[in-house]
Amino acid sequence: MVEILLSLMVLSLTIWLFLLLFWGQFWRVDQQLKTAQNKLKSLPTVCVVVPARNEADVIPISLRSLLLQDYPGNFQVFLVDDQSTDGTANFAQGVAYAVDKLPQLHIVYSADLPVGWTGKLWAMEQGIKAALKTFHETSLQLPDYFLLTDADIEHDISNLHRLVAKAEAENLDLVSIMVKLRCQSFWEQLLIPAFVFFFQKLYPFRWVNNHKKATAAAAGGCILISREMLQKIGGLQIIRQALIDDCSLAKTVKSHQGKIWLGLDALTYSLRPYDSLETIWNMVARSAYTQLNYSPLLLGGSVLGMILVYMLPPLGIILGLVMENLPITIISLCTWLLMTVAYFPIIRFYKSPLWLAFCLPIIAFLYTLMTLDSANRHRQGRGGAWKGRVYEN
Repeated sequence: MVEILLSLMVLSLTIWLFLLLFWGQFWRVDQQLKTAQNKLKSLPTVCVVVPARNEADVIPISLRSLLLQDYPGNFQVFLVDDQSTDGTANFAQGVAYAVDKLPQLHIVYSADLPVGWTGKLWAMEQGIKAALKTFHETSLQLPDYFLLTDADIEHDISNLHRLVAKAEAENLDLVSIMVKLRCQSFWEQLLIPAFVFFFQKLYPFRWVNNHKKATAAAAGGCILISREMLQKIGGLQIIRQALIDDCSLAKTVKSHQGKIWLGLDALTYSLRPYDSLETIWNMVARSAYTQLNYSPLLLGGSVLGMILVYMLPPLGIILGLVMENLPITIISLCTWLLMTVAYFPIIRFYKSPLWLAFCLPIIAFLYTLMTLDSANRHRQGRGGAWKGRVYEN
Protein backbone atom coordinates (compact mmCIF):
# COMPACT_ATOMS: atom_id res chain seq x y z
CA MET A 1 0.00 0.00 0.00
CA VAL A 2 2.78 2.42 0.96
CA GLU A 3 4.75 1.54 -2.16
CA ILE A 4 1.72 2.10 -4.39
CA LEU A 5 0.94 5.47 -2.82
CA LEU A 6 4.57 6.55 -3.09
CA SER A 7 4.64 5.53 -6.77
CA LEU A 8 1.47 7.50 -7.46
CA MET A 9 2.87 10.58 -5.76
CA VAL A 10 6.11 10.34 -7.73
CA LEU A 11 4.02 10.05 -10.90
CA SER A 12 1.95 13.12 -9.95
CA LEU A 13 5.11 15.12 -9.26
CA THR A 14 6.63 13.98 -12.58
CA ILE A 15 3.51 15.06 -14.46
CA TRP A 16 3.65 18.54 -12.94
CA LEU A 17 7.35 18.90 -13.72
CA PHE A 18 6.61 17.89 -17.31
CA LEU A 19 3.68 20.34 -17.57
CA LEU A 20 5.68 23.24 -16.21
CA LEU A 21 8.77 22.59 -18.31
CA PHE A 22 7.49 21.15 -21.57
CA TRP A 23 3.78 21.91 -22.06
CA GLY A 24 3.95 25.16 -23.97
CA GLN A 25 4.40 27.31 -20.85
CA PHE A 26 0.60 27.24 -20.65
CA TRP A 27 0.59 28.68 -17.15
CA ARG A 28 2.06 32.02 -18.20
CA VAL A 29 -0.11 35.05 -19.01
CA ASP A 30 2.28 36.73 -21.42
CA GLN A 31 0.18 36.14 -24.54
CA GLN A 32 -1.85 39.36 -24.35
CA LEU A 33 -3.21 41.74 -26.96
CA LYS A 34 -1.01 44.83 -26.81
CA THR A 35 -1.67 48.43 -27.69
CA ALA A 36 -1.29 49.15 -31.41
CA GLN A 37 2.29 50.39 -31.71
CA ASN A 38 2.30 51.60 -35.31
CA LYS A 39 -0.24 53.35 -37.49
CA LEU A 40 -2.04 51.11 -39.94
CA LYS A 41 -0.72 51.44 -43.49
CA SER A 42 -4.27 50.95 -44.73
CA LEU A 43 -7.66 50.99 -43.03
CA PRO A 44 -9.40 47.65 -43.66
CA THR A 45 -13.18 47.63 -43.61
CA VAL A 46 -14.70 45.60 -40.78
CA CYS A 47 -18.18 44.13 -40.30
CA VAL A 48 -19.02 43.38 -36.69
CA VAL A 49 -21.50 40.51 -36.32
CA VAL A 50 -23.30 40.20 -32.97
CA PRO A 51 -25.64 37.24 -32.39
CA ALA A 52 -28.14 38.27 -29.71
CA ARG A 53 -30.89 36.20 -28.12
CA ASN A 54 -32.68 37.84 -25.19
CA GLU A 55 -29.80 40.16 -24.33
CA ALA A 56 -31.77 43.32 -23.43
CA ASP A 57 -30.07 43.51 -20.03
CA VAL A 58 -26.54 43.81 -21.46
CA ILE A 59 -27.05 45.32 -24.94
CA PRO A 60 -27.06 48.95 -23.68
CA ILE A 61 -23.48 48.49 -22.44
CA SER A 62 -22.05 46.06 -25.00
CA LEU A 63 -23.45 47.68 -28.13
CA ARG A 64 -22.48 51.15 -26.97
CA SER A 65 -18.91 49.95 -26.48
CA LEU A 66 -18.88 48.63 -30.07
CA LEU A 67 -20.39 51.69 -31.71
CA LEU A 68 -17.93 54.00 -29.94
CA GLN A 69 -14.77 52.17 -31.03
CA ASP A 70 -11.90 54.49 -31.92
CA TYR A 71 -11.06 52.51 -35.06
CA PRO A 72 -10.40 55.10 -37.79
CA GLY A 73 -11.54 52.87 -40.65
CA ASN A 74 -15.04 51.98 -41.83
CA PHE A 75 -16.83 49.52 -39.59
CA GLN A 76 -20.49 48.50 -39.54
CA VAL A 77 -22.33 46.57 -36.82
CA PHE A 78 -24.81 43.84 -37.78
CA LEU A 79 -26.80 42.73 -34.75
CA VAL A 80 -28.73 39.51 -35.35
CA ASP A 81 -31.85 39.38 -33.20
CA ASP A 82 -32.22 35.63 -32.72
CA GLN A 83 -35.98 35.58 -32.06
CA SER A 84 -35.65 37.45 -28.77
CA THR A 85 -38.73 37.95 -26.62
CA ASP A 86 -37.36 40.77 -24.45
CA GLY A 87 -37.11 43.58 -27.00
CA THR A 88 -33.39 43.17 -27.69
CA ALA A 89 -33.65 44.82 -31.13
CA ASN A 90 -35.55 47.82 -29.78
CA PHE A 91 -32.97 48.36 -27.06
CA ALA A 92 -30.20 48.12 -29.67
CA GLN A 93 -31.81 50.79 -31.85
CA GLY A 94 -32.24 52.99 -28.80
CA VAL A 95 -28.55 52.70 -27.98
CA ALA A 96 -27.52 53.57 -31.55
CA TYR A 97 -29.81 56.58 -31.53
CA ALA A 98 -28.48 57.77 -28.17
CA VAL A 99 -24.86 57.75 -29.37
CA ASP A 100 -25.78 59.12 -32.83
CA LYS A 101 -24.65 55.96 -34.65
CA LEU A 102 -27.88 54.75 -36.25
CA PRO A 103 -26.39 54.53 -39.78
CA GLN A 104 -23.70 52.13 -38.48
CA LEU A 105 -26.17 49.70 -36.90
CA HIS A 106 -28.01 47.11 -38.99
CA ILE A 107 -30.62 44.90 -37.32
CA VAL A 108 -31.01 41.44 -38.82
CA TYR A 109 -34.01 39.39 -37.74
CA SER A 110 -33.17 35.71 -37.60
CA ALA A 111 -35.14 33.11 -39.52
CA ASP A 112 -36.15 29.86 -37.85
CA LEU A 113 -33.26 27.61 -36.87
CA PRO A 114 -32.78 25.01 -39.63
CA VAL A 115 -31.94 21.40 -38.91
CA GLY A 116 -28.22 20.81 -38.58
CA TRP A 117 -27.28 24.25 -37.23
CA THR A 118 -26.62 25.48 -33.72
CA GLY A 119 -28.34 28.73 -32.81
CA LYS A 120 -25.28 30.95 -32.43
CA LEU A 121 -23.66 29.81 -35.66
CA TRP A 122 -26.94 30.21 -37.57
CA ALA A 123 -27.29 33.75 -36.23
CA MET A 124 -23.72 34.63 -37.23
CA GLU A 125 -24.21 33.07 -40.66
CA GLN A 126 -27.22 35.31 -41.27
CA GLY A 127 -25.29 38.34 -40.04
CA ILE A 128 -22.42 37.63 -42.43
CA LYS A 129 -24.77 37.13 -45.37
CA ALA A 130 -26.65 40.33 -44.53
CA ALA A 131 -23.37 42.24 -44.35
CA LEU A 132 -22.18 40.96 -47.73
CA LYS A 133 -25.57 41.75 -49.27
CA THR A 134 -25.51 45.28 -47.87
CA PHE A 135 -22.04 45.94 -49.25
CA HIS A 136 -23.02 44.55 -52.65
CA GLU A 137 -26.14 46.71 -52.82
CA THR A 138 -24.26 49.87 -51.91
CA SER A 139 -21.39 49.09 -54.31
CA LEU A 140 -18.92 49.36 -51.48
CA GLN A 141 -15.72 47.35 -51.28
CA LEU A 142 -16.41 44.07 -49.53
CA PRO A 143 -15.31 43.96 -45.87
CA ASP A 144 -11.77 42.83 -45.22
CA TYR A 145 -12.58 41.37 -41.81
CA PHE A 146 -15.48 40.12 -39.77
CA LEU A 147 -15.48 40.61 -36.02
CA LEU A 148 -17.60 37.87 -34.47
CA THR A 149 -18.43 38.89 -30.92
CA ASP A 150 -20.94 37.96 -28.24
CA ALA A 151 -23.66 40.34 -27.14
CA ASP A 152 -22.45 40.29 -23.53
CA ILE A 153 -18.97 41.74 -24.17
CA GLU A 154 -17.98 45.27 -23.16
CA HIS A 155 -15.21 46.21 -25.57
CA ASP A 156 -12.44 48.55 -24.64
CA ILE A 157 -12.61 51.60 -26.91
CA SER A 158 -9.38 50.51 -28.66
CA ASN A 159 -10.24 46.84 -29.02
CA LEU A 160 -11.15 46.77 -32.72
CA HIS A 161 -8.13 48.93 -33.59
CA ARG A 162 -5.81 46.62 -31.68
CA LEU A 163 -7.30 43.47 -33.24
CA VAL A 164 -6.96 44.80 -36.78
CA ALA A 165 -3.46 46.13 -36.11
CA LYS A 166 -2.41 42.71 -34.80
CA ALA A 167 -3.84 40.94 -37.84
CA GLU A 168 -2.30 43.38 -40.32
CA ALA A 169 1.13 43.58 -38.68
CA GLU A 170 1.57 39.80 -38.46
CA ASN A 171 -0.44 38.78 -41.54
CA LEU A 172 -2.87 36.77 -39.43
CA ASP A 173 -6.09 35.20 -40.72
CA LEU A 174 -7.71 34.95 -37.31
CA VAL A 175 -7.12 36.90 -34.10
CA SER A 176 -9.02 36.03 -30.95
CA ILE A 177 -8.90 37.18 -27.36
CA MET A 178 -10.10 35.51 -24.21
CA VAL A 179 -11.89 38.53 -22.79
CA LYS A 180 -11.65 39.04 -19.06
CA LEU A 181 -14.50 37.10 -17.51
CA ARG A 182 -16.45 38.61 -14.65
CA CYS A 183 -14.78 37.74 -11.35
CA GLN A 184 -16.59 39.48 -8.50
CA SER A 185 -18.70 37.03 -6.50
CA PHE A 186 -17.20 34.33 -4.29
CA TRP A 187 -18.00 31.58 -6.79
CA GLU A 188 -16.57 33.61 -9.66
CA GLN A 189 -13.33 34.21 -7.80
CA LEU A 190 -13.11 30.55 -6.85
CA LEU A 191 -13.91 29.00 -10.22
CA ILE A 192 -13.52 31.48 -13.11
CA PRO A 193 -9.68 31.83 -13.08
CA ALA A 194 -9.50 28.04 -13.05
CA PHE A 195 -11.78 27.89 -16.09
CA VAL A 196 -9.22 29.97 -18.02
CA PHE A 197 -6.33 28.00 -16.49
CA PHE A 198 -7.78 24.66 -17.64
CA PHE A 199 -8.45 26.13 -21.09
CA GLN A 200 -4.83 27.27 -21.33
CA LYS A 201 -3.65 23.82 -20.30
CA LEU A 202 -5.84 22.18 -22.92
CA TYR A 203 -4.75 24.65 -25.61
CA PRO A 204 -1.41 26.23 -24.67
CA PHE A 205 -1.56 29.69 -26.21
CA ARG A 206 2.07 29.60 -27.32
CA TRP A 207 1.35 26.43 -29.30
CA VAL A 208 -1.83 27.90 -30.74
CA ASN A 209 0.16 30.92 -31.91
CA ASN A 210 2.94 28.79 -33.38
CA HIS A 211 2.05 28.34 -37.04
CA LYS A 212 4.13 25.15 -37.22
CA LYS A 213 2.05 23.38 -34.55
CA ALA A 214 -1.36 21.81 -35.10
CA THR A 215 -2.81 23.07 -31.81
CA ALA A 216 -5.70 25.42 -32.62
CA ALA A 217 -8.16 27.30 -30.43
CA ALA A 218 -10.09 30.54 -30.20
CA ALA A 219 -12.36 32.25 -27.69
CA GLY A 220 -15.85 32.72 -29.09
CA GLY A 221 -16.51 36.01 -27.32
CA CYS A 222 -14.19 37.92 -29.66
CA ILE A 223 -12.88 36.59 -33.00
CA LEU A 224 -11.57 38.69 -35.88
CA ILE A 225 -11.37 36.65 -39.09
CA SER A 226 -10.48 37.77 -42.60
CA ARG A 227 -13.15 37.54 -45.28
CA GLU A 228 -10.73 35.74 -47.59
CA MET A 229 -10.07 33.01 -45.04
CA LEU A 230 -13.76 32.66 -44.23
CA GLN A 231 -14.46 32.13 -47.92
CA LYS A 232 -11.51 29.76 -48.25
CA ILE A 233 -12.81 27.40 -45.56
CA GLY A 234 -16.34 27.44 -47.00
CA GLY A 235 -17.96 29.78 -44.51
CA LEU A 236 -19.47 28.97 -41.15
CA GLN A 237 -21.56 26.16 -42.61
CA ILE A 238 -18.47 23.96 -42.44
CA ILE A 239 -18.81 23.96 -38.63
CA ARG A 240 -22.60 24.50 -38.46
CA GLN A 241 -23.21 21.68 -35.98
CA ALA A 242 -20.34 22.49 -33.63
CA LEU A 243 -21.29 23.19 -30.01
CA ILE A 244 -17.73 24.36 -29.33
CA ASP A 245 -17.82 26.64 -32.35
CA ASP A 246 -14.82 28.84 -31.52
CA CYS A 247 -12.23 26.07 -31.34
CA SER A 248 -13.83 24.30 -34.31
CA LEU A 249 -13.44 27.47 -36.38
CA ALA A 250 -9.82 27.92 -35.31
CA LYS A 251 -9.02 24.29 -36.11
CA THR A 252 -10.58 24.63 -39.56
CA VAL A 253 -8.62 27.82 -40.28
CA LYS A 254 -5.34 26.28 -39.20
CA SER A 255 -6.02 23.13 -41.23
CA HIS A 256 -6.25 25.41 -44.28
CA GLN A 257 -2.74 26.78 -43.55
CA GLY A 258 -4.22 29.86 -41.92
CA LYS A 259 -2.31 31.81 -39.29
CA ILE A 260 -4.08 32.36 -35.99
CA TRP A 261 -3.35 34.09 -32.72
CA LEU A 262 -5.07 33.69 -29.35
CA GLY A 263 -4.35 35.66 -26.21
CA LEU A 264 -5.71 37.21 -23.07
CA ASP A 265 -6.92 40.77 -22.72
CA ALA A 266 -7.28 42.80 -19.55
CA LEU A 267 -9.24 45.66 -21.12
CA THR A 268 -12.27 43.97 -22.71
CA TYR A 269 -14.74 42.34 -20.33
CA SER A 270 -17.55 39.83 -20.29
CA LEU A 271 -20.71 41.22 -18.70
CA ARG A 272 -22.19 37.79 -18.04
CA PRO A 273 -22.58 37.28 -14.30
CA TYR A 274 -21.93 33.93 -12.64
CA ASP A 275 -23.09 34.76 -9.14
CA SER A 276 -23.81 31.22 -8.02
CA LEU A 277 -22.29 27.77 -8.26
CA GLU A 278 -25.31 26.69 -10.33
CA THR A 279 -24.70 29.23 -13.10
CA ILE A 280 -21.02 28.25 -13.46
CA TRP A 281 -21.94 24.59 -13.21
CA ASN A 282 -24.42 24.88 -16.09
CA MET A 283 -21.93 26.82 -18.20
CA VAL A 284 -19.31 24.07 -17.84
CA ALA A 285 -21.67 21.10 -17.99
CA ARG A 286 -23.15 22.35 -21.26
CA SER A 287 -20.05 21.48 -23.28
CA ALA A 288 -17.55 19.58 -21.11
CA TYR A 289 -18.54 16.16 -22.46
CA THR A 290 -18.54 17.58 -25.99
CA GLN A 291 -14.88 18.50 -25.42
CA LEU A 292 -14.29 14.81 -24.72
CA ASN A 293 -15.99 13.81 -28.01
CA TYR A 294 -18.74 12.06 -26.03
CA SER A 295 -16.29 9.25 -25.29
CA PRO A 296 -16.76 7.20 -22.08
CA LEU A 297 -13.10 6.19 -22.33
CA LEU A 298 -11.94 9.81 -22.51
CA LEU A 299 -14.31 10.65 -19.67
CA GLY A 300 -12.83 7.91 -17.50
CA GLY A 301 -9.30 8.96 -18.39
CA SER A 302 -10.11 12.60 -17.66
CA VAL A 303 -11.52 11.78 -14.22
CA LEU A 304 -8.52 9.60 -13.32
CA GLY A 305 -6.20 12.31 -14.60
CA MET A 306 -7.88 15.00 -12.50
CA ILE A 307 -7.59 12.80 -9.43
CA LEU A 308 -3.94 11.97 -10.05
CA VAL A 309 -2.80 15.46 -11.05
CA TYR A 310 -4.85 17.70 -8.76
CA MET A 311 -6.52 15.84 -5.91
CA LEU A 312 -3.95 13.26 -4.92
CA PRO A 313 -1.22 15.66 -3.63
CA PRO A 314 -3.21 17.09 -0.66
CA LEU A 315 -4.53 13.61 0.07
CA GLY A 316 -0.95 12.34 -0.02
CA ILE A 317 0.09 14.95 2.56
CA ILE A 318 -2.64 13.78 4.92
CA LEU A 319 -1.90 10.09 4.42
CA GLY A 320 1.84 10.70 4.68
CA LEU A 321 1.41 12.44 8.03
CA VAL A 322 -0.96 9.75 9.31
CA MET A 323 1.41 6.96 8.26
CA GLU A 324 4.42 8.99 9.42
CA ASN A 325 5.97 8.49 6.00
CA LEU A 326 8.28 11.41 5.30
CA PRO A 327 8.96 10.71 1.56
CA ILE A 328 5.24 10.61 0.73
CA THR A 329 4.60 13.79 2.73
CA ILE A 330 7.46 15.73 1.16
CA ILE A 331 6.73 14.62 -2.42
CA SER A 332 3.02 15.41 -1.98
CA LEU A 333 3.83 18.84 -0.55
CA CYS A 334 6.25 19.63 -3.38
CA THR A 335 3.64 18.62 -5.95
CA TRP A 336 0.99 20.83 -4.34
CA LEU A 337 3.43 23.74 -4.28
CA LEU A 338 4.23 23.22 -7.99
CA MET A 339 0.57 23.34 -8.98
CA THR A 340 0.11 26.43 -6.81
CA VAL A 341 3.02 28.14 -8.56
CA ALA A 342 1.50 27.24 -11.93
CA TYR A 343 -1.90 28.58 -10.92
CA PHE A 344 -0.62 31.80 -9.37
CA PRO A 345 -0.19 33.89 -12.60
CA ILE A 346 -3.85 33.57 -13.64
CA ILE A 347 -4.99 34.26 -10.07
CA ARG A 348 -2.93 37.43 -10.13
CA PHE A 349 -4.22 38.35 -13.60
CA TYR A 350 -7.78 38.18 -12.28
CA LYS A 351 -6.82 40.02 -9.08
CA SER A 352 -8.36 37.29 -6.97
CA PRO A 353 -7.25 36.67 -3.37
CA LEU A 354 -3.83 35.05 -3.52
CA TRP A 355 -4.78 32.30 -1.07
CA LEU A 356 -7.06 30.88 -3.78
CA ALA A 357 -3.93 29.70 -5.58
CA PHE A 358 -3.73 26.93 -2.98
CA CYS A 359 -7.31 25.81 -3.67
CA LEU A 360 -6.76 24.19 -7.05
CA PRO A 361 -7.34 20.63 -5.72
CA ILE A 362 -10.86 21.39 -4.48
CA ILE A 363 -11.56 23.49 -7.58
CA ALA A 364 -10.50 20.56 -9.76
CA PHE A 365 -12.81 18.31 -7.73
CA LEU A 366 -15.76 20.59 -8.52
CA TYR A 367 -14.88 20.74 -12.21
CA THR A 368 -14.64 16.94 -12.28
CA LEU A 369 -18.17 16.72 -10.89
CA MET A 370 -19.34 19.19 -13.55
CA THR A 371 -17.79 17.02 -16.27
CA LEU A 372 -19.48 13.92 -14.92
CA ASP A 373 -22.77 15.81 -14.85
CA SER A 374 -22.17 16.89 -18.45
CA ALA A 375 -21.89 13.23 -19.45
CA ASN A 376 -25.05 12.43 -17.52
CA ARG A 377 -26.93 15.24 -19.28
CA HIS A 378 -25.77 13.87 -22.61
CA ARG A 379 -27.11 10.44 -21.63
CA GLN A 380 -30.45 12.06 -20.80
CA GLY A 381 -30.54 13.92 -24.14
CA ARG A 382 -30.12 17.42 -22.76
CA GLY A 383 -26.39 17.93 -23.06
CA GLY A 384 -26.55 20.87 -25.47
CA ALA A 385 -29.17 22.94 -23.68
CA TRP A 386 -28.56 26.69 -24.01
CA LYS A 387 -30.74 29.80 -24.29
CA GLY A 388 -33.92 27.75 -24.27
CA ARG A 389 -32.75 25.34 -26.99
CA VAL A 390 -31.61 21.75 -26.74
CA TYR A 391 -29.31 20.43 -29.46
CA GLU A 392 -28.92 16.86 -30.55
CA ASN A 393 -25.50 15.43 -29.72
